[in-house]
Amino acid sequence: MGRKRILVVSQCFYPEQFRINDICREWVRRGYQVTALTGIPNYPQGKFYEGYGLRKKRRERWNGIEIHRIPLIPRGSGPLTLILNYFSFVISGFFWSRLTKLDADVVFNFETSPMTQSLVAVWYAKRRGLPCYLYVQDLWPENVEIVTGIHTPLILGPINRMVKYIYKNCDKIFCTSESFVEEVRKKCADTKKIHFWPQYAEEFYRPAQRKPRAEFPEDGGFCVMFTGNIGAAQGLDTLVEAACLLKGEGCRIRFCLIGDGRQKQDLLRKVQKSGVSDLICFLGKRPAEEIPELLAHCDMAYVSFLDDALFEKTIPAKLQSYMACGKAILAAASGETEKVINDAGCGLCVPAGDVEGLKECLLWACRMEKEELLQMGRNARAYAGTHFDKKTLMDEMDRYLA
Repeated sequence: MGRKRILVVSQCFYPEQFRINDICREWVRRGYQVTALTGIPNYPQGKFYEGYGLRKKRRERWNGIEIHRIPLIPRGSGPLTLILNYFSFVISGFFWSRLTKLDADVVFNFETSPMTQSLVAVWYAKRRGLPCYLYVQDLWPENVEIVTGIHTPLILGPINRMVKYIYKNCDKIFCTSESFVEEVRKKCADTKKIHFWPQYAEEFYRPAQRKPRAEFPEDGGFCVMFTGNIGAAQGLDTLVEAACLLKGEGCRIRFCLIGDGRQKQDLLRKVQKSGVSDLICFLGKRPAEEIPELLAHCDMAYVSFLDDALFEKTIPAKLQSYMACGKAILAAASGETEKVINDAGCGLCVPAGDVEGLKECLLWACRMEKEELLQMGRNARAYAGTHFDKKTLMDEMDRYLA
């Protein structure tokens, strides 16, 4: 294979923790020349990471990947700064796409929200006459409606036209779930270029040995762990409300939340106000490589969403991570997530937002035999190895790139 040059456009990239980091490292290992165009890291805390800024570390080399960081306004903590963050990346990217002397053979856009970032990939590809690939992680404008509560056609109409423009000008579109494939087809005339390409878990996600840690007392309690972004979409209010119902039930359940995000402080206040601080602890953001060792201390790993039709179509990246670590899964989710869990036989699932159902599910889980939970974990790992295998998926992507 020749040294095909891939330009990756992703508003979030290392040291921000997204799976595109590992995809790029794997491409380097496979002989590709990879350049990542990204912003100054600020996700999810909303402020620039230490050591980075408008005049600091704008160019970086990491694991063989050349990283170019264009200026943007950090996300902050409010809606206005978030909008400015979205548009500042696009404006910087517009000028970069016209002034850069960087050469590439193909453009690959890792499209998490905001989808506006995809414009930069399309502009560069069109200007150079290059194929442009899009990997859809979030559906727009649906995601905008849910996160912002905006429903007016005056705003959603232009966003929908932007989405159709992006889909039209991409040569291949990859989706993380079959439901995403169906939704993208509704906005893209050329359905043959749309493909299902699920996410995989990095190699370090594997069953880990439980080692003594101060934050996990060996008291025989039942531990449920959540890892990742603490945002509105995760619907973690359901967990807090279920914890309230569990008070006085006689089950020793402890919930550990690992991560950070825009909703963390609101959720922390709700936990304190509800009087369930003894059941729910926040352990902060941890490096992704540390997650398997932390998961070793839980009986079930937790995934949830807001009760909205959009999230019925979503397979969250953490699901593959949990499964690769061989953990039994507890979910307050519907649709695609529920289907994977049921097909794999790897956990318990209630509909998104079902507080009473989640409480009953937790009581049931507490009374399960240890071997039942371990078997669910083995089922999870086996299913992940069959359906979300990294080598198989990256080999498939090689064929698309060829």
